[in-house]
Amino acid sequence: MDAFDQKILRRLQTDSSLTNAELAEHVGLSPAACHRRVKALEAAGVIESYVAQLNANAFGLRTSVFISVELESQRANELRAFERAVAQIPQVMECTLLAGTSDYLIRVVVRDPDDYERLHAEHLTALPHVARLQSQFSLKKIVRRTALPI
Repeated sequence: MDAFDQKILRRLQTDSSLTNAELAEHVGLSPAACHRRVKALEAAGVIESYVAQLNANAFGLRTSVFISVELESQRANELRAFERAVAQIPQVMECTLLAGTSDYLIRVVVRDPDDYERLHAEHLTALPHVARLQSQFSLKKIVRRTALPI
């Protein structure tokens, strides 16, 4: 990956809606060369996807809750069963396998504490092999980044 690839990636991370011609102009390449590089970065798996980032508040999803999950055991079949089930819950924005006192950290978005109570009762407590859930409500986002420091 050279300096042009890094310029392309930095620019796409801030605005992936640019046309190829606009991107080429920003990074100082011809449109054909820029297009080849972008396609190569996509083929190599460096660029995974292009998405629109939505404002959760615009949909009434004003509350993020972080949930630490401890499973009954760490047997592979139980981990897989939990992962399959948690992936089916639309409010789950992230789920990460951890090393440490908790097995997973989940981030969900909900409208308010009552909405979270319903989600907790109907879905989270029904997840397979869960021994313990510990919830923490987000009060304010201090830093929110999507761009990698390249």
